[in-house]
Amino acid sequence: MNYFIASRWRNRDILDPLVEQIRAAGHDVYYFVEKTITKHARELEPEEYMKRYESIKNWREDPYCKKIYEQDLCGLKECETLLLILPAGKSAHMEAGIAHGLGKRTILVGAVEETESLYLAFDEWYPSIEEFIASL
Repeated sequence: MNYFIASRWRNRDILDPLVEQIRAAGHDVYYFVEKTITKHARELEPEEYMKRYESIKNWREDPYCKKIYEQDLCGLKECETLLLILPAGKSAHMEAGIAHGLGKRTILVGAVEETESLYLAFDEWYPSIEEFIASL
């Protein structure tokens, strides 16, 4: 299985071990934190990186933003399954919508704090990472 991880950069502390466990189970993972364009950002604390990223003024013309978009879109096209790890931001939710539109299997992982009817688009839901890992 080839998984695409969609979540918040600020979730790195829970995502790093999740990616390790998925790979240990013999699966491939597209993990945005590891991609070439964002590798240098790993040196920064998640909050510091996001403050810098979110302050980009001309995001439509910024080469860094364009490269991230291209990388992630390629990862979405190549994956078999998208995992949306909650809590997740706008970009991760858009990635889930793109994956759904591409006919990919989508899995929601994490506590759902409030009713969201569009979460019915997900093929599966696991209330915790541990429950998802147990399903591998």
